[in-house]
Amino acid sequence: MNRRKFLKVSSAIAAGVALPMSVTRAFAGASPVAIPDVTLNNGVKMPRLGFGTLYLKDDAGVDSIADAINLGYRLLDTATIYGNEEFVGRGIKKSGIDRKKLFVTSKLWVDDSGYESTKQAFNISLKKLQTDYLDLYLIHRPRGKVKESWQAMEELHQQGKIRAIGVSNFSPAQLEELMSYARVKPVINQVETHAYFQEMESYQSLQKQGIQMEAWSPFAQGRNNMFSDEALAAIGKKYNKTNAQVCLRWHFQRGVVAIPRSSQHAHRAENLDIFDFELSDSDMQAITKLDLNTTQFPEWS
Repeated sequence: MNRRKFLKVSSAIAAGVALPMSVTRAFAGASPVAIPDVTLNNGVKMPRLGFGTLYLKDDAGVDSIADAINLGYRLLDTATIYGNEEFVGRGIKKSGIDRKKLFVTSKLWVDDSGYESTKQAFNISLKKLQTDYLDLYLIHRPRGKVKESWQAMEELHQQGKIRAIGVSNFSPAQLEELMSYARVKPVINQVETHAYFQEMESYQSLQKQGIQMEAWSPFAQGRNNMFSDEALAAIGKKYNKTNAQVCLRWHFQRGVVAIPRSSQHAHRAENLDIFDFELSDSDMQAITKLDLNTTQFPEWS
């Protein structure tokens, strides 16, 4: 099932048209979906599927975040550079859920790197998010004064203001350099990884080091026609699932945390409906063959 058909299904349900239970499950208005956790290398538990918030701003962003929480998402990912921490905080408040039930991530931008500036940026993030701690704080890119930033983050972690610290977009070599002076081991490396850029070197290296891989764009934002890819569609047809759901299930079975973003309720629900099927070994191998081993975001390199 492709995404356009999925949206048609949601419209049919809204109109009261009877559809099979397997199709309507994500729209049933039932209790929030329970998402399995992964235990990070410091013992903190983190949801294995979360909600990305890039580009979600203003009242529409607030509504999207509150709706995601009500659907069952508990991991929320934002960053200073996204310019939306305030709206994420408002969305959390609007949802009415206990803050302790959420896993909130933000990231330190390059311009704020350095010992004192990292602490200042962190406190600004807390204020905007309307919280007194973060579950996870990441160095967004391996640039600037990384060592000094990491030292500040270690201290914030030891003070109980951050439950876990990690990095984003670090290569194996860059992560190895950080590990040479780190007193606290990173729990996460959030990177570009998806069916077209599987990052096998990083994937294998992180597994050996006990550091969790997290996919910041599990669909490559639909680039290279991922949502209409014939190989993914053929797999999805067997399970009555969309290309997006196949991709998320692939990440899940690889042990990679994924944080898809959507401004549409139907897609947010769709992305949660991945826990009632399992890809076969042949399915997994077919997706492995889609790897182009190149970034789909050259402008961000």
